[in-house]
Amino acid sequence: MALLAVIVANYLPSLDGIRLPGELGKLVIKGTKITMQQPKISGYTGDGRPYSFAANTAAQDINKPDLLELNQIHARMDMVDKSTVELTAPRGSYDLKGEILTLNDDIVVVSSTGYAARLLEAVVDTRSGNVVSEKPVHLKLLNGFLDAKRMDVVDNGEVIRFSNGVSMTLNPEKSADKADHQ
Repeated sequence: MALLAVIVANYLPSLDGIRLPGELGKLVIKGTKITMQQPKISGYTGDGRPYSFAANTAAQDINKPDLLELNQIHARMDMVDKSTVELTAPRGSYDLKGEILTLNDDIVVVSSTGYAARLLEAVVDTRSGNVVSEKPVHLKLLNGFLDAKRMDVVDNGEVIRFSNGVSMTLNPEKSADKADHQ
């Protein structure tokens, strides 16, 4: 139903100039599944930071109207500190009713500040901004690496907790080299 609302809002004449911020690509209907090719959404967070989200395909089965299946996901977000974060994932799903985005497989997160993460799973509560991964997480820090079997991100990224077998390797020389060059 939500997918149908997006289609109506973007393809039928707009009412009073109201349109969703995004693009819908080609639409394919096969059996009970509606698939959009190359959907894109962009906008601004509540505090005015831009974001964009795109997928190769987004599919919805009319028998499961609250679930959107996503493939080849790419997102870009501006952070509070003016850095940017880019995320890619081969597949995921979005629960429209619960507003939960679940990403699976080889998830890659790269920050313009030099941090990078690889995850096997990420469950994002889009209402609260909290992220949980119950599967192994690997982080590349500016001066080392961190591995954990669980990660919790709360308070919109203000607090990040790693647990269940955390190991960290630090290279203090990289920190000292960076300080020498400033």
